[in-house]
Amino acid sequence: MRTGRRAALPAIAILALAAASPAQAHPHVWIEMQSDVIFNAQGLISAVKLTWTFDDGYAQVALDGLDTNGNGIYDPAELEPLTRENLESLKDYDYFTHVRFAGKAQAMGTPAEAGQTYSDDKLRLHFQLPLVTPIDPTKGEFVLKVYDPEFYISFNYLADATVAVTGNMPAACKPVLKPVPSDAEIEQTRAMLSTKGPDWKPDEEEDFGALFAQPVTIQCQA
Repeated sequence: MRTGRRAALPAIAILALAAASPAQAHPHVWIEMQSDVIFNAQGLISAVKLTWTFDDGYAQVALDGLDTNGNGIYDPAELEPLTRENLESLKDYDYFTHVRFAGKAQAMGTPAEAGQTYSDDKLRLHFQLPLVTPIDPTKGEFVLKVYDPEFYISFNYLADATVAVTGNMPAACKPVLKPVPSDAEIEQTRAMLSTKGPDWKPDEEEDFGALFAQPVTIQCQA
């Protein structure tokens, strides 16, 4: 039985593999997600909250050895090392979370209010990421995308997903979860990728995972 740091290694493995497999053009791990936008008292976007539900295959590997008291229940104390190690490893990948405002990438701070649960046979990770500089959504377009740049991990919203808002959002604004790329758009992307050589990597403006990402925006009327 593995305990402590070794018990968390399967969770870290998917993140390490994401960086180590640039030639893969299809995902190996699947995450269903919920993204919430948090406003401060001044009506500025101050953080995003992310909730990820892992696929069953990954969950089985990640949970192996964590039920230390053998009661068949994964309580918060048993899952805490997994959460800690996941977040430490996610830091190297910017938490797979990309925010742009008026077209410019935004810096994110240290995660807060993080935790992990296992219920209904599903392993979930949740955490908040603060923006280093809060955003006024009435001054430009806010776009949130969660994705693995090399598409080793697939992030998807549930079919009935909505974007929740917490705090003082301006009355003229609303959250919008934009549609996933159409089949035609995906086929066009695949055709483009098929022309690339084995050593190809996307540059900053041609981000591989972003081609498949579903954006969250805050749209405000003038």
